[in-house]
Amino acid sequence: MSKQALDVETLFLHESGDEYTVVVRRDGKRRFRGVLETKETSAGPRPGKFLIVRGEQREPRSPEEFVELARRAERIRISEQTSISGRTELQDLLSGYQLEAQVVRTCRRCANDGRYRPITSDTAITTEHEEICPDCAREQLERELAYKGEFTAAAKDRLEELLLETRDLQRITNLVQGGLDPDLTKFDEVSATVDDVDPVRTADLDVHPELKARTEERFETLLPVQSLSVRNGLLEGRDQLVVSATATGKTLVGELAGIDRALKGDGKLLFLVPLVALANQKHEDFEERYGDLVDVTIRVGASRINDDGTRFDPGADVIVGTYEGVDHALRTGKDLGEVGTVVIDEIHTLKEPERGHRLDGLISRLRYYAETENESPAQWVFLSATVGNPEELARRLRATLIEFEERPVPIERHVTFADGREKVRIADRLVKREFDTKSSKGYRGQTIVFTNSRRRCHEISRKLQYSSAPYHAGLDYRQRKRVERQFGDQDLAAVVTTAALAAGVDFPASQVVFDSLAMGIEWLSVQEFEQMLGRAGRPDYHDRGRVYLLVEPDCAYHNSMEGTEDEVAFKLLKGEMEDVITQYDERAAVEETLANVTVAGKRAKRLNDRMVGEVPTKHAIGKLLEWGFIDGFSPTPLGRAVTRHFLAPDQAFRILDGIRTGTDPYDLVADLELAENEL
Repeated sequence: MSKQALDVETLFLHESGDEYTVVVRRDGKRRFRGVLETKETSAGPRPGKFLIVRGEQREPRSPEEFVELARRAERIRISEQTSISGRTELQDLLSGYQLEAQVVRTCRRCANDGRYRPITSDTAITTEHEEICPDCAREQLERELAYKGEFTAAAKDRLEELLLETRDLQRITNLVQGGLDPDLTKFDEVSATVDDVDPVRTADLDVHPELKARTEERFETLLPVQSLSVRNGLLEGRDQLVVSATATGKTLVGELAGIDRALKGDGKLLFLVPLVALANQKHEDFEERYGDLVDVTIRVGASRINDDGTRFDPGADVIVGTYEGVDHALRTGKDLGEVGTVVIDEIHTLKEPERGHRLDGLISRLRYYAETENESPAQWVFLSATVGNPEELARRLRATLIEFEERPVPIERHVTFADGREKVRIADRLVKREFDTKSSKGYRGQTIVFTNSRRRCHEISRKLQYSSAPYHAGLDYRQRKRVERQFGDQDLAAVVTTAALAAGVDFPASQVVFDSLAMGIEWLSVQEFEQMLGRAGRPDYHDRGRVYLLVEPDCAYHNSMEGTEDEVAFKLLKGEMEDVITQYDERAAVEETLANVTVAGKRAKRLNDRMVGEVPTKHAIGKLLEWGFIDGFSPTPLGRAVTRHFLAPDQAFRILDGIRTGTDPYDLVADLELAENEL
């Protein structure tokens, strides 16, 4: 062995059975590994055998080589895991050559592999039986993750971050196995924030006396977002885009403007929402709150109200409706009377691929209708909890932005990993734990579980041990109302739902659990995710909200989905709110242009020009003429049929082909449904 090879930074000794492992390090790296056996002499223990280990081979060397290595070492270290007798023997051996060694804590697993890895109280990772170094802990965690399934880099990074933070491998392993240690599952906390807004006293509101009296019965002062809206011209007829978190009081902004104008004879209120379930709830709220002051009706689709058989009354003072319900009335030439106020709830729907262009078209058609039929301009109030580009959207809507960022209660956001079967078990534990606690305001904790299909709603609800119910658009009106009433009365610990609740149906839940981060066969957007988690925690009921993401590693729910659930989880948690922009492809442009021609004739281009999205009008008109949907600037009978049924061009052509070939109507409907799912 050359002199250069004998330069030793550290000589490390570790007991391995009846022999000692020898590790030589230089420049911070292991240079070689050896094995030392001792012998007893009259002068004390001395080197007996010394071997260099290369792979599976052991090369005998002179025992004096070990002594030379020890003499050249800058420091000699003996593993603390070496037995007391072994330490004594090594120290006696070295002292025979006037050498000293220090006993240090090291990673036993590294030492057994011939590696020298000191550990301290600040770096040691605790396992079930010992303390090891961070590298060995990472390797064991990797093995656990491989056993559970593939984890993406984002999930691994998160788990390694927790491992180094807690220095407890067993706790992290339990987390991977679906454990609910709140200190580990907690990703972050969205703090409660309070903006300093001078509240408006309800007694000072300049509204109709009946509305003022009704409002004073409910509140002494307005909430901050309501006060901001009033101070910025709400009651003077100014159009507004109100962006504020869930449960901050946005709905009353629309009520104050619309009910006031209706009572003063300045036109009716249209309160429009995206879902039938939400329309039913808002209709019931308006009836209960103002039914003795104004006539209230509902318009969902082209149907009538199914619960009591009364028909939609276009002459009512307040029309609560879905976007499609009121749009159908416009497309079919219904007279809605004079419109004083239009409230569009969930205006961020404008960005949705399938429904966004229809809402965009509806707003333009309603503006045209109000300008044509009204004696004075209608007031527009747009509401949303989640908008990534509020200034730009307000400009496109020609509205004053009222933005209020207060969150009334803090929200804890948690992540835990589980497969599909474990998710139900974990959800059950979360529901029970939450329902068994009470807030300082005296309310039990209740949970909304979001999942990605109606079938899964029923499956989870059946397996929860505490009282629960499925809730989705497949239930009839009475079933949904029963669930809403039971939840409001705290007779249910949980509801299990699809996207229907995210749009604002009013369940005062303290906890939201994501069984899935998909809705149908698409991953949630950041906007949808924020909307849904915002259901956790209500200021009048709870001290805080809790959100749990139950994440299945390496999981996707359809082969068309990009990424896996663990990747999506951290993108959602760290993501920025998407901009609300309406995109137009040929399909959407043709549908909205046809509807605008049906409603406004030659003025259709004007309607297209003032929509939020950029509509390729010239191209759309050309296609409508080519396909025989319009004749000049009038819809043909075929065009009227297409627009009144909200058909895209390809759907219309499929129906025409089916009629010509004598396809059974049921088969034709099935074919349309399958084709739509393939988009």
